[in-house]
Amino acid sequence: MAHSQTSVTPLPPPAANQPYMEVSGLQAGMIRLPNDLIIQGNARTYQACPSLSFYLKHSAQSDRRHDYNFIFDLGLRRDWDSYPPETRKHYEKLMPCEVPQSVAESCEKGGIDPAKVERVIISHLHFDHIGDHSPFTKATFILGGEGKASLEDGYPGNPLSKTLADSTPKDRTVFLNPDDFNTSVGPFPRAKDLFEDGSVYVIDTPGHCAGHITVLARTSADGAWIFLGGDVAHDTRLLTDDATRIGTTAESGESYCMHRDPAQAMVDIGRVRELVKMPRVEFLIAHDWKWFEDNLGHAFLPGKVVPKV
Repeated sequence: MAHSQTSVTPLPPPAANQPYMEVSGLQAGMIRLPNDLIIQGNARTYQACPSLSFYLKHSAQSDRRHDYNFIFDLGLRRDWDSYPPETRKHYEKLMPCEVPQSVAESCEKGGIDPAKVERVIISHLHFDHIGDHSPFTKATFILGGEGKASLEDGYPGNPLSKTLADSTPKDRTVFLNPDDFNTSVGPFPRAKDLFEDGSVYVIDTPGHCAGHITVLARTSADGAWIFLGGDVAHDTRLLTDDATRIGTTAESGESYCMHRDPAQAMVDIGRVRELVKMPRVEFLIAHDWKWFEDNLGHAFLPGKVVPKV
């Protein structure tokens, strides 16, 4: 059942000496997405898109009492054969992909040692977001709580599963359960203040798939924000045009949609639509091809996303 809409409240104003996050893009592979599965009424054409990841560093990174950096999403694996057989069977032709530069390589190129990354937040467990966790040897991995069942029933234990059971390191994975989303922020009724200082919130956005989470982070001390939406939507028009609807089509003789719960997905999208109307809010989704093309030269590590003015 879709969660009920809530009244929209402004984003919290900055406190004195407000901490914030510096955000950098990370290349994490390329994927071709079928347009008829993204926006209602589109024909079967393909859009070449990135599978974006992001590196976020807290403005108080030098304060070593806390873990103050993290990566959001790990993109695609270069080794296609390491995915579950059902993933390869279903997506190899439907959503062909390649990995010119992995997340770990993007980190190293930008001067970050993957072994020193402290946390990795995975928006969800689809093949184009889990990447290869092996270079991140010390990081705690954070997943939405519903993802736990998907991992426990994953491949190879379940040979028909599209979820890889070792998508994250079992001994370093933390699952966010309902009680962890114990605050609200702006239009989102279920959020977790990650560092308990108002610098970054993990948002419960469950419409796309089990355990799907997103990130809302401050990008300046004076009131700029960025929303990292994962697969809350697959085209920015869904977040800026109230009349646009997610696509559904017949795929292999069956009705198919990019979201497991289209009704809840539209609730999530509706909340993001309210967010992006607010002043000084940047928004990025995992497959934002236009932003990728416009910002590849300067907003990717070691560069930074410039706070919106």
